[in-house]
Amino acid sequence: MSSVNTAVLALGSNVGDRANNLQCALDALIESGVLTDVVVSSIYETDPVGGPDQGPYLNAVLRGLTKLDPAELLANTHLIEDQLGRVRTIHWGPRTIDIDILAYNQEVMATEDLTIPHPRAHERTFVLMPWNEIDAEYEIPGRGKVSTCLAALPQGGIELYEDARLIVKAG
Repeated sequence: MSSVNTAVLALGSNVGDRANNLQCALDALIESGVLTDVVVSSIYETDPVGGPDQGPYLNAVLRGLTKLDPAELLANTHLIEDQLGRVRTIHWGPRTIDIDILAYNQEVMATEDLTIPHPRAHERTFVLMPWNEIDAEYEIPGRGKVSTCLAALPQGGIELYEDARLIVKAG
């Protein structure tokens, strides 16, 4: 696909050097050419949602341009997760890195492997708070603006993580 598309991705980690895991994922997305013109949020520390008992996550959201179609973007994010040691054994379990596609342009789609927009993004403070930082006015198809969705949710269990910031390096 040769057209340029806007993709919004969420990064999360709660195993190992969490901040470094987020930075490595961001670097891999840029260095591999998956994304260009990247804008990234601050990092937030959040309580885990769902799954087994596990440690807190670091989360961030980024927006960038891609020439990949949604299926290619998903395949590339899974490859990067694998390269960074992601193991998929426990549903919603601990992970070195999680890369979720939150939005792709204003598209609405559902396949066996991918739903866009992300089906739970509008109900997760740990997604909406960092997303609000970089694009509060984005209209989540069928859900409303990021800022409006965030305002409707409780704000507990999340705080700005001031020990590290993600750095967008030239790709």
